Amino acid sequence: MHAEFTERMNSQFWPGTRRRPQPGAINRRRQYRNDMSEESDTGGGWFVGLDPGDKAGAREAVTDGRAEKPQPWPSRAVSAGFAESEDEYYERLRDATIDAARAEMEQREQADDQQLVHAVRALDDCRRLANELTERVAEWAGSHDADATVDADYIRELTESDPGSPVESRVVSLAQRTASLHDEVAELERFVEETAETVAPNLSALAGPELAARLVALAGSLDALAKKPSGTVQLLGAENALFAHLRGGAPSPKHGIIYTHEYVRGTPPDNRGSAARALAGKLTIAARIDHYSGDYRPELEAELDERIERIRARDSS
Repeated sequence: MHAEFTERMNSQFWPGTRRRPQPGAINRRRQYRNDMSEESDTGGGWFVGLDPGDKAGAREAVTDGRAEKPQPWPSRAVSAGFAESEDEYYERLRDATIDAARAEMEQREQADDQQLVHAVRALDDCRRLANELTERVAEWAGSHDADATVDADYIRELTESDPGSPVESRVVSLAQRTASLHDEVAELERFVEETAETVAPNLSALAGPELAARLVALAGSLDALAKKPSGTVQLLGAENALFAHLRGGAPSPKHGIIYTHEYVRGTPPDNRGSAARALAGKLTIAARIDHYSGDYRPELEAELDERIERIRARDSS
């Protein structure tokens, strides 16, 4: 018994000794080697019947092809005449997989939710530029006009004025471009609203089209948003505040971009965290329904309204 115990302890703790493999493990290894070298008539490989110059066929083969078990594909490709050597096989496999990945990325970028992401980001850029140029034009025009104001209406009035000097001509020209940028902002707002209601009808109904688009943009896609837990959705847009809290010395954020929703912003501060959690929970459900089924569920709005009403009733009680 002492010898058996010593052998067991040595096999566990001393690096110079090795535990004897079990018969079952040996059989499994032998079976795996046999499977790898077996010339099966089924599962001939993605390259079977494929012209080496057919890039579209290779892309489709590596994307849709399946195999029940591993096989020595390089040697089979050489035997089938698809490649002259294993190095050439790997080179063609690399080209096919890169083409497949590129096609998948192009298809993904053309998806409706990605177009919504681009649109809302373009909207933000145009708004920022329009506001900055409005201030710049008003400041420049104020050096000639004491009634200059910083708003879009004044910019449009300025575009119709008749410049009396080269300086005024440049101011009017800049005002015209700024007014066009304001028009583009309005067009982008309409596009975002229409696209969001099509891509995510339930999310748009609960959050509003623009907030829904921003949530999709912050998550990266509707698919990514649908996979996030409600706690993450609640804090989207508040990442800096969250990291400051995790580093210590800062309070935990209660909400991110969903603060712009009236149900959060309009709730008294003491119950604002509860309102944010309730809203985030329903938004998460809505995003999942939009992504996986696409059916419009009007009952989500009624459930959210009822929940927020109960939360706000706490103050009155």
